[in-house]
Amino acid sequence: MTVDLIFQQLLIGITNGMVFALIALGYSMVYGVLELINFAHGDLFMLASFFALTLLGALGASNASPGLLAVELVAVVGACALFGAAVNVGLERVVYRPLRNAPKLAPLVSAIGLSFIFQNLGLFWGALPMDVFGGGTKAAAPKAFPDLLPNYNLFGESSSFRLTPKDLVVIVSSLAVMAALYALVKHTKLGKAMRAVAHDPRAARLMGIDVERVIAATFAIGGALAGFGAVIYGLYINTVSYQIGYQNGLYAFTAAVLGGIGNIAGAVVGGLVIGIVRAFSDQLIGAQWQQAVLFTILIVILVFRPSGLLGAHAPEKV
Repeated sequence: MTVDLIFQQLLIGITNGMVFALIALGYSMVYGVLELINFAHGDLFMLASFFALTLLGALGASNASPGLLAVELVAVVGACALFGAAVNVGLERVVYRPLRNAPKLAPLVSAIGLSFIFQNLGLFWGALPMDVFGGGTKAAAPKAFPDLLPNYNLFGESSSFRLTPKDLVVIVSSLAVMAALYALVKHTKLGKAMRAVAHDPRAARLMGIDVERVIAATFAIGGALAGFGAVIYGLYINTVSYQIGYQNGLYAFTAAVLGGIGNIAGAVVGGLVIGIVRAFSDQLIGAQWQQAVLFTILIVILVFRPSGLLGAHAPEKV
């Protein structure tokens, strides 16, 4: 491989890894507080992608002027974050909270069931008679997401290394959101409460912390991250389908486990590792071997570090 090709695959891996990390943070935060693996989280990401596409189609974003487009994108990001937060809080209140004291298998099976329900909702959503869904005639077919970000090479079209404004938007915006999340968890009252609940819910309740409110806030933040990630994914990949929740959710869950589930920094590191390994695997071995390579590496790492790459070094789970 040439140096340019190595750096190109690194860029692809980092950009995709940022999306995986955004989803992985949702898995990791909920597990850190409740020790619940919310398997429906990936499909919430998928529904948020469909919501983003619906809004962009209704706003006519493809034909908007640059100034108006910027305003619309900010509005869509905010709306999708609120959508993800609202749905996630609703799930916690209606499904997971009544099962809080049930055997651990009950909420796990419920989360898997919700995942299938969300996938079917995605199929129904894809059948809406809108232009952005192809008139709704092919519900299961992938949907084209508007290509709204500049895609020219910042190094010139003659350069063999390609870096575009689209890549920078994905990386910079994802880093900004992750930094804001880290600051919230480490330096705010809510963040301290989240860490207390993660460490010992009963003791936190005795200290006057509203545990139910903290858990709802955790679900809201995780859902908002999924909504934000959905918009970023659509703008970068330019296609969505009802299956992207399962595919990207699997990678994100793997990233969370790899980094040390329950650990924020671990989720980010795990997402980047998965993205980079995936990019080089596709280039060197072939896309058909991608999952085999990823899970082989995951198994090898967990054999030697069962708590994940950063799990052993992080006494605070959230």
